[in-house]
Amino acid sequence: MTNKEKEKINDLYHIEPIKEETQETKEIQKEDIKMQKEETKYQKKKRKEREKRIKQKQKKEKTENEKFDFETETVIGMAQKNKRKQELEKVKKIEDKNERRRKKRIKRIKRIIKWTSIIVIIAGGTTFAMISPIFNIQDIKVLENSEVSADTIISLSGLSKGQNIFRFLSSNVEEQIKQEPYIQSAEVKRIFPNQIQITVEERKRDFSVEFLNGYAYINNQGYILEISNDKLNLPVIQGASTNEEQFVPGNRLNEEDLERLEVAIQIMSACKSCGLDSKVTRIDITDKNDYSIYMESEKKTIYLGDGSNLGDKMLWVQAILADNEGIEGEIYVDGDLTDNFKPRFRQKV
Repeated sequence: MTNKEKEKINDLYHIEPIKEETQETKEIQKEDIKMQKEETKYQKKKRKEREKRIKQKQKKEKTENEKFDFETETVIGMAQKNKRKQELEKVKKIEDKNERRRKKRIKRIKRIIKWTSIIVIIAGGTTFAMISPIFNIQDIKVLENSEVSADTIISLSGLSKGQNIFRFLSSNVEEQIKQEPYIQSAEVKRIFPNQIQITVEERKRDFSVEFLNGYAYINNQGYILEISNDKLNLPVIQGASTNEEQFVPGNRLNEEDLERLEVAIQIMSACKSCGLDSKVTRIDITDKNDYSIYMESEKKTIYLGDGSNLGDKMLWVQAILADNEGIEGEIYVDGDLTDNFKPRFRQKV
């Protein structure tokens, strides 16, 4: 025990030193010593408890530090792992990209080689076809022609034997053939290795139009096919308004005549339904409100009016012809049959 501690104890118990030691004094001193020992024991206990607490605290801190370090290491490890994974993915993407580029390059090269080969083959084949005598025309056939001769059609085509079968365009040849008014359409086919086949569709003569001192043959579409002095067994159209300058083979009648020609066709159709079409020799289209036809074998002129109800009108004409066979005259069916009009026959005096 230090002197300071003794002083504190003395102050606590107010012990004053005495010079003479008595029995009582000794006892007091013994008690003091005992107390000091107990106090020292208590202090040791407290110190040990304090040291224990300190050790526990340090241990706890160490544990926490170790735990934190573990988590940190784990986080660091995960971060490194993710970073490595990202690097691997990046490398893989680059490799995939390079692979795709490589495949595209290979594909492009193959395509170039393919098309180059095709071009070379085509060029070689074309050159061979153009110069080889195997493909020189040996025969030209014309089919479905009757009005125009085969020689005329071949001449119009511009094709000739010995010519290379590839040295012309079919469409150009077809247009050249259609310059002939009688030809409505033409089809040119190559029959390999050395034949040409031309198939035509011809226009047919349906009517004659009086023109100057002759006749212009036309079809039912109004195309002028031929100018001739010969009168064929065709119904003659009278009263056409088309200018004489327009009567050129290959041309058509003007719009007004085409409209009236349409009615003339209807008249012939109605006559055919009654078996009278072969008897019609002339159709007058001068007045669109008063069409008329002439039957030379019957010596009769039939007035049809505006061309309406032609079917019913022809039935009346048929009946009147039967009742007046061999009698020259005129038949009038030019009224409205639905309004109590009475068809009549007037004998020529």
